[in-house]
Amino acid sequence: MNSIHSSRGIVTVLCVVGLLAFAGTASAFTVSAEGVPSESAVGEEVTVTYTVDDPFTGTSNEWTLAGETELENVSWTVTVLRAGSQVSQQTYGDQSFSQGLDIDNNGDQVRVELTGTTPAVENYTYQPEEQYVVASLTRVSGSNKEEFQNSTAHHYTADSREARQAIDSAQTAIDNAGGNQEAEQLVDSAVSSYENGNFQNAINLANQARDTAQQAQQSQQTTQTLLLAGGGLVVLLLLAGGGYYIYTQTQGDDYSKL
Repeated sequence: MNSIHSSRGIVTVLCVVGLLAFAGTASAFTVSAEGVPSESAVGEEVTVTYTVDDPFTGTSNEWTLAGETELENVSWTVTVLRAGSQVSQQTYGDQSFSQGLDIDNNGDQVRVELTGTTPAVENYTYQPEEQYVVASLTRVSGSNKEEFQNSTAHHYTADSREARQAIDSAQTAIDNAGGNQEAEQLVDSAVSSYENGNFQNAINLANQARDTAQQAQQSQQTTQTLLLAGGGLVVLLLLAGGGYYIYTQTQGDDYSKL
């Protein structure tokens, strides 16, 4: 009987420990994002939504939510909810905002919706590709600042995208050809033109590089084909010569017997 009571006691303790552990991990400060693009064209409208769950878990009861973006013509809408019901909503029209949050007055979820247009590219770079900050969200508590979300995306124009695709195509052709010095030099010049904003020249140079690499690859394939054909012909000649030699030797033996 004592062993039964002891076992039941152990099971009860384990259950309590398990529940406490679950309670400790069931809620936590988390952030999720929807609609963040990997790339967008200059002037294109972008709309993203960030949701902060359990904003006061594991942090102070009062802190400031700060947001920044490089999008233009910006609108931030910050909605605070409690159990799915709206507590408050504020709208901001600048590229940055800050809003105080208090556990006594705010809910268990903060939703940040950001809308704006993709900014112009100030500095074109082929590698790494041009990036802009879609949004940066920071938690400020006293003198402590913690960035908990940073979303970036590639931005481009129609001309820069065409030039980048042409360079990518040329590089693929060079790789397929196993490398080609002339084509690689043309690609380097194309990249230089791209980064100087001379996209048409970059396209022309990249196309030349692609054609040069493809011609080199075709030449290599033709040479290999000729070598294989030549090797096959040599083998045939050797076989024919060997056969003729055997034939003449046989004929000579037959004649000597006569």
